[in-house]
Amino acid sequence: MDYSAPQNPRVLVTGGAGYIGSHVVLALLEAGLTPVVVDDLSTGHAEFVPEHVVFHQLDILDTQRLAAVISAESITAVIHLAAYKYAGVSVDRPLHTWQQNAGGTMSLLAAMAENDVRNLVFSSTAAVYGTTDVPLVLESEPTHPESPYGESKLAAERIITNQAATGALRFTNLRYFNVVGSGSPMLYDSSPHNLFPLVIDALLSGREPTVFGDDYPTPDGSCVRDYVHVSDLAAAHVVALKRLLSGDSIEPIYNLGSGTGVSVKEIMSAVADVTEIAFTPAVAARRAGDPPRIVASGELASRDLDWQMRHSLHEMVESAWRARNTESA
Repeated sequence: MDYSAPQNPRVLVTGGAGYIGSHVVLALLEAGLTPVVVDDLSTGHAEFVPEHVVFHQLDILDTQRLAAVISAESITAVIHLAAYKYAGVSVDRPLHTWQQNAGGTMSLLAAMAENDVRNLVFSSTAAVYGTTDVPLVLESEPTHPESPYGESKLAAERIITNQAATGALRFTNLRYFNVVGSGSPMLYDSSPHNLFPLVIDALLSGREPTVFGDDYPTPDGSCVRDYVHVSDLAAAHVVALKRLLSGDSIEPIYNLGSGTGVSVKEIMSAVADVTEIAFTPAVAARRAGDPPRIVASGELASRDLDWQMRHSLHEMVESAWRARNTESA
Protein backbone atom coordinates (compact mmCIF):
# COMPACT_ATOMS: atom_id res chain seq x y z
CA MET A 1 0.00 0.00 0.00
CA ASP A 2 1.33 3.44 -0.93
CA TYR A 3 1.60 5.71 2.10
CA SER A 4 3.45 8.53 0.36
CA ALA A 5 2.54 11.89 1.79
CA PRO A 6 0.04 13.94 -0.23
CA GLN A 7 1.20 17.23 -1.74
CA ASN A 8 -1.29 19.41 0.13
CA PRO A 9 -2.52 17.55 3.21
CA ARG A 10 -5.87 18.73 4.53
CA VAL A 11 -6.28 17.71 8.16
CA LEU A 12 -9.59 17.46 9.99
CA VAL A 13 -9.24 18.60 13.61
CA THR A 14 -12.19 17.48 15.71
CA GLY A 15 -12.55 19.72 18.74
CA GLY A 16 -10.44 22.30 16.94
CA ALA A 17 -12.19 25.23 18.61
CA GLY A 18 -11.21 24.02 22.07
CA TYR A 19 -8.22 24.95 24.20
CA ILE A 20 -5.91 22.16 23.03
CA GLY A 21 -7.47 21.83 19.59
CA SER A 22 -6.96 25.49 18.74
CA HIS A 23 -3.26 25.16 19.55
CA VAL A 24 -3.05 22.07 17.33
CA VAL A 25 -4.60 24.15 14.53
CA LEU A 26 -1.88 26.80 15.00
CA ALA A 27 0.83 24.13 14.96
CA LEU A 28 -0.57 22.65 11.73
CA LEU A 29 -0.57 26.07 10.09
CA GLU A 30 3.02 26.68 11.18
CA ALA A 31 3.96 23.31 9.64
CA GLY A 32 2.43 24.27 6.29
CA LEU A 33 -0.53 21.92 6.60
CA THR A 34 -4.17 22.88 6.06
CA PRO A 35 -6.46 22.33 9.07
CA VAL A 36 -10.23 22.05 8.79
CA VAL A 37 -12.04 22.41 12.11
CA VAL A 38 -15.09 20.51 13.31
CA ASP A 39 -16.50 21.45 16.72
CA ASP A 40 -19.96 21.55 18.30
CA LEU A 41 -18.90 24.49 20.54
CA SER A 42 -20.19 22.73 23.67
CA THR A 43 -16.94 23.77 25.36
CA GLY A 44 -15.03 25.33 22.46
CA HIS A 45 -15.03 28.92 21.25
CA ALA A 46 -15.64 29.95 17.64
CA GLU A 47 -13.27 32.89 18.11
CA PHE A 48 -10.43 30.43 18.75
CA VAL A 49 -10.56 29.37 15.09
CA PRO A 50 -8.49 31.66 12.81
CA GLU A 51 -10.63 33.52 10.28
CA HIS A 52 -8.97 31.90 7.27
CA VAL A 53 -9.44 28.33 8.61
CA VAL A 54 -12.52 26.43 7.43
CA PHE A 55 -14.84 25.74 10.37
CA HIS A 56 -17.88 23.44 10.48
CA GLN A 57 -20.02 23.56 13.59
CA LEU A 58 -21.40 20.07 14.03
CA ASP A 59 -21.58 17.17 16.46
CA ILE A 60 -19.28 14.31 15.48
CA LEU A 61 -22.06 11.90 16.48
CA ASP A 62 -23.81 13.02 13.29
CA THR A 63 -21.96 10.51 11.09
CA GLN A 64 -23.72 11.50 7.88
CA ARG A 65 -22.86 15.20 8.16
CA LEU A 66 -19.34 14.40 9.30
CA ALA A 67 -18.77 12.09 6.32
CA ALA A 68 -20.08 14.81 4.01
CA VAL A 69 -17.60 17.33 5.46
CA ILE A 70 -14.71 14.89 5.06
CA SER A 71 -15.69 14.35 1.43
CA ALA A 72 -16.33 18.00 0.58
CA GLU A 73 -13.09 19.17 2.20
CA SER A 74 -10.92 16.43 0.62
CA ILE A 75 -9.60 15.43 4.04
CA THR A 76 -6.38 13.40 4.08
CA ALA A 77 -5.94 12.74 7.81
CA VAL A 78 -7.61 13.38 11.17
CA ILE A 79 -6.47 14.61 14.58
CA HIS A 80 -9.25 13.62 16.95
CA LEU A 81 -9.53 15.78 20.08
CA ALA A 82 -13.31 16.14 20.45
CA ALA A 83 -14.33 14.60 23.78
CA TYR A 84 -16.08 15.11 27.08
CA LYS A 85 -12.99 15.43 29.25
CA TYR A 86 -14.08 16.14 32.81
CA ALA A 87 -13.08 13.05 34.78
CA GLY A 88 -14.75 14.07 38.03
CA VAL A 89 -18.02 15.14 36.41
CA SER A 90 -18.06 12.00 34.26
CA VAL A 91 -18.95 10.01 37.38
CA ASP A 92 -22.28 11.86 37.45
CA ARG A 93 -22.75 11.78 33.68
CA PRO A 94 -21.50 8.34 32.60
CA LEU A 95 -23.92 7.84 29.70
CA HIS A 96 -23.11 11.24 28.22
CA THR A 97 -19.39 10.62 28.66
CA TRP A 98 -19.49 7.23 26.93
CA GLN A 99 -21.67 8.55 24.13
CA GLN A 100 -19.34 11.48 23.41
CA ASN A 101 -16.02 9.67 23.78
CA ALA A 102 -16.59 6.10 22.61
CA GLY A 103 -19.64 6.81 20.45
CA GLY A 104 -18.05 9.90 18.92
CA THR A 105 -14.95 7.92 17.99
CA MET A 106 -17.04 5.18 16.37
CA SER A 107 -18.92 7.80 14.37
CA LEU A 108 -15.67 9.43 13.25
CA LEU A 109 -14.13 6.11 12.18
CA ALA A 110 -17.25 5.28 10.17
CA ALA A 111 -17.10 8.65 8.42
CA MET A 112 -13.39 8.17 7.73
CA ALA A 113 -13.92 4.66 6.35
CA GLU A 114 -16.68 5.92 4.05
CA ASN A 115 -14.17 8.35 2.55
CA ASP A 116 -11.13 6.04 2.69
CA VAL A 117 -9.25 8.35 5.10
CA ARG A 118 -6.61 6.18 6.73
CA ASN A 119 -4.49 8.35 9.06
CA LEU A 120 -5.52 9.19 12.63
CA VAL A 121 -3.82 10.82 15.61
CA PHE A 122 -5.97 10.26 18.69
CA SER A 123 -5.82 12.59 21.67
CA SER A 124 -6.09 10.13 24.53
CA THR A 125 -5.35 10.56 28.23
CA ALA A 126 -3.09 9.28 30.96
CA ALA A 127 -6.28 8.79 32.97
CA VAL A 128 -6.42 5.34 31.37
CA TYR A 129 -3.70 4.26 33.81
CA GLY A 130 -5.63 5.12 36.97
CA THR A 131 -3.70 5.30 40.24
CA THR A 132 -0.16 3.97 39.94
CA ASP A 133 2.66 3.48 42.43
CA VAL A 134 5.55 3.67 39.96
CA PRO A 135 7.96 6.64 39.83
CA LEU A 136 7.38 7.09 36.10
CA VAL A 137 4.43 5.81 34.10
CA LEU A 138 5.57 4.01 30.95
CA GLU A 139 3.43 3.03 27.97
CA SER A 140 3.62 -0.57 29.20
CA GLU A 141 1.96 0.27 32.53
CA PRO A 142 -1.30 -1.69 33.01
CA THR A 143 -4.45 0.32 32.42
CA HIS A 144 -6.89 0.68 35.32
CA PRO A 145 -9.06 3.74 34.59
CA GLU A 146 -11.02 4.97 37.61
CA SER A 147 -13.68 7.16 35.99
CA PRO A 148 -16.11 6.92 33.09
CA TYR A 149 -13.89 9.46 31.36
CA GLY A 150 -10.80 7.24 31.58
CA GLU A 151 -12.78 4.12 30.74
CA SER A 152 -14.43 5.67 27.70
CA LYS A 153 -11.13 7.00 26.34
CA LEU A 154 -9.53 3.57 26.77
CA ALA A 155 -12.51 2.06 24.96
CA ALA A 156 -11.99 4.56 22.15
CA GLU A 157 -8.35 3.46 21.89
CA ARG A 158 -9.47 -0.16 21.58
CA ILE A 159 -12.07 0.69 18.94
CA ILE A 160 -9.35 2.43 16.93
CA THR A 161 -7.06 -0.59 17.33
CA ASN A 162 -9.81 -2.92 16.13
CA GLN A 163 -10.41 -0.78 13.04
CA ALA A 164 -6.68 -0.63 12.30
CA ALA A 165 -6.51 -4.43 12.44
CA THR A 166 -8.65 -4.53 9.28
CA GLY A 167 -5.97 -2.64 7.37
CA ALA A 168 -8.20 0.42 6.99
CA LEU A 169 -6.28 2.68 9.36
CA ARG A 170 -2.89 3.85 10.55
CA PHE A 171 -2.92 5.55 13.94
CA THR A 172 -1.24 6.53 17.16
CA ASN A 173 -2.69 7.32 20.59
CA LEU A 174 -1.15 10.20 22.55
CA ARG A 175 -1.63 9.99 26.32
CA TYR A 176 -1.01 12.95 28.62
CA PHE A 177 -2.02 14.38 31.98
CA ASN A 178 -2.32 18.12 32.68
CA VAL A 179 -2.06 20.61 29.84
CA VAL A 180 -1.38 24.24 30.78
CA GLY A 181 -0.19 27.57 29.46
CA SER A 182 -0.95 29.33 26.20
CA GLY A 183 0.76 29.72 22.85
CA SER A 184 -1.20 32.84 21.97
CA PRO A 185 -2.67 35.65 24.09
CA MET A 186 -6.00 34.96 22.38
CA LEU A 187 -6.20 31.29 23.41
CA TYR A 188 -6.88 30.34 27.01
CA ASP A 189 -8.04 27.43 29.14
CA SER A 190 -11.67 28.07 30.07
CA SER A 191 -12.22 24.79 31.92
CA PRO A 192 -14.02 25.18 35.26
CA HIS A 193 -12.17 22.14 36.60
CA ASN A 194 -8.46 22.63 35.73
CA LEU A 195 -5.95 23.88 38.30
CA PHE A 196 -4.45 26.84 36.42
CA PRO A 197 -7.73 28.59 35.57
CA LEU A 198 -9.09 27.81 39.04
CA VAL A 199 -6.08 29.44 40.72
CA ILE A 200 -6.02 32.44 38.39
CA ASP A 201 -9.76 33.04 38.64
CA ALA A 202 -9.58 32.85 42.43
CA LEU A 203 -6.90 35.54 42.53
CA LEU A 204 -8.75 37.77 40.09
CA SER A 205 -11.87 37.58 42.26
CA GLY A 206 -9.93 38.28 45.47
CA ARG A 207 -10.11 34.75 46.86
CA GLU A 208 -7.34 32.49 48.10
CA PRO A 209 -6.63 29.45 45.92
CA THR A 210 -6.95 26.09 47.66
CA VAL A 211 -4.51 23.23 48.10
CA PHE A 212 -6.27 19.93 48.71
CA GLY A 213 -4.08 18.10 51.19
CA ASP A 214 -0.63 19.12 52.43
CA ASP A 215 0.34 15.92 54.24
CA TYR A 216 1.20 13.64 51.31
CA PRO A 217 4.51 11.73 51.27
CA THR A 218 6.04 14.23 48.81
CA PRO A 219 8.83 16.78 49.33
CA ASP A 220 6.46 19.62 50.29
CA GLY A 221 3.40 17.59 51.31
CA SER A 222 1.25 18.51 48.30
CA CYS A 223 0.39 16.32 45.33
CA VAL A 224 2.89 16.06 42.49
CA ARG A 225 1.46 16.06 38.99
CA ASP A 226 2.64 16.09 35.39
CA TYR A 227 2.18 19.48 33.68
CA VAL A 228 3.07 20.10 30.03
CA HIS A 229 2.77 23.26 27.95
CA VAL A 230 -0.02 23.21 25.38
CA SER A 231 2.26 24.38 22.55
CA ASP A 232 4.73 21.56 23.20
CA LEU A 233 1.81 19.13 23.17
CA ALA A 234 0.41 20.53 19.91
CA ALA A 235 3.79 20.24 18.21
CA ALA A 236 3.98 16.54 19.10
CA HIS A 237 0.56 15.96 17.51
CA VAL A 238 1.82 17.46 14.26
CA VAL A 239 5.02 15.40 14.22
CA ALA A 240 2.97 12.24 14.84
CA LEU A 241 0.69 13.16 11.95
CA LYS A 242 3.64 13.77 9.63
CA ARG A 243 5.05 10.33 10.47
CA LEU A 244 1.72 8.74 9.60
CA LEU A 245 1.42 10.65 6.32
CA SER A 246 4.98 9.70 5.36
CA GLY A 247 4.43 6.03 6.13
CA ASP A 248 7.11 6.02 8.82
CA SER A 249 6.98 3.43 11.57
CA ILE A 250 5.13 4.68 14.62
CA GLU A 251 4.16 3.25 17.98
CA PRO A 252 0.48 2.72 18.85
CA ILE A 253 0.88 4.61 22.15
CA TYR A 254 3.02 7.50 23.33
CA ASN A 255 3.04 9.17 26.74
CA LEU A 256 3.65 12.91 26.54
CA GLY A 257 5.04 13.41 30.02
CA SER A 258 7.48 15.71 31.75
CA GLY A 259 9.40 12.94 33.48
CA THR A 260 9.71 15.09 36.60
CA GLY A 261 6.41 16.55 37.77
CA VAL A 262 5.56 19.66 39.77
CA SER A 263 3.85 19.94 43.15
CA VAL A 264 0.69 21.96 43.70
CA LYS A 265 2.56 24.20 46.16
CA GLU A 266 5.29 24.84 43.57
CA ILE A 267 2.60 25.95 41.15
CA MET A 268 1.13 28.28 43.77
CA SER A 269 4.57 29.83 44.33
CA ALA A 270 5.09 30.28 40.60
CA VAL A 271 1.67 31.93 40.25
CA ALA A 272 2.46 34.35 43.10
CA ASP A 273 5.80 35.19 41.46
CA VAL A 274 4.36 35.75 37.99
CA THR A 275 1.28 37.71 39.06
CA GLU A 276 3.05 39.61 41.85
CA ILE A 277 0.02 38.86 44.00
CA ALA A 278 1.16 37.70 47.42
CA PHE A 279 -1.10 35.04 48.87
CA THR A 280 -1.11 32.06 51.19
CA PRO A 281 -3.20 29.27 49.73
CA ALA A 282 -5.95 27.79 51.86
CA VAL A 283 -5.45 24.15 52.79
CA ALA A 284 -8.40 21.79 52.58
CA ALA A 285 -8.69 18.07 53.28
CA ARG A 286 -7.42 15.58 50.76
CA ARG A 287 -9.80 14.71 47.96
CA ALA A 288 -10.77 11.06 47.74
CA GLY A 289 -8.78 9.19 45.14
CA ASP A 290 -5.98 11.74 44.75
CA PRO A 291 -2.69 9.80 44.62
CA PRO A 292 0.45 11.50 46.00
CA ARG A 293 2.32 11.48 42.70
CA ILE A 294 1.57 10.74 39.04
CA VAL A 295 4.26 11.50 36.48
CA ALA A 296 4.67 10.03 33.00
CA SER A 297 7.81 9.32 31.04
CA GLY A 298 8.21 11.04 27.68
CA GLU A 299 11.24 9.06 26.50
CA LEU A 300 9.51 7.15 23.72
CA ALA A 301 7.88 10.31 22.37
CA SER A 302 11.21 12.12 22.61
CA ARG A 303 12.74 9.40 20.41
CA ASP A 304 10.01 9.45 17.75
CA LEU A 305 8.02 12.69 18.00
CA ASP A 306 10.65 15.31 18.87
CA TRP A 307 8.86 15.60 22.21
CA GLN A 308 10.53 18.11 24.53
CA MET A 309 9.57 20.24 27.51
CA ARG A 310 10.43 23.55 25.86
CA HIS A 311 8.72 25.72 28.49
CA SER A 312 9.65 26.19 32.14
CA LEU A 313 7.05 26.28 34.91
CA HIS A 314 7.44 30.06 35.03
CA GLU A 315 6.74 30.30 31.29
CA MET A 316 3.73 28.02 31.62
CA VAL A 317 2.22 30.21 34.33
CA GLU A 318 3.17 33.49 32.65
CA SER A 319 1.57 32.51 29.34
CA ALA A 320 -1.62 31.32 31.07
CA TRP A 321 -1.82 34.56 33.06
CA ARG A 322 -1.27 36.71 29.97
CA ALA A 323 -3.95 34.88 27.98
CA ARG A 324 -6.46 35.04 30.84
CA ASN A 325 -5.93 38.80 31.22
CA THR A 326 -6.29 39.31 27.47
CA GLU A 327 -9.59 37.40 27.58
CA SER A 328 -10.80 39.57 30.46
CA ALA A 329 -9.86 42.85 28.77
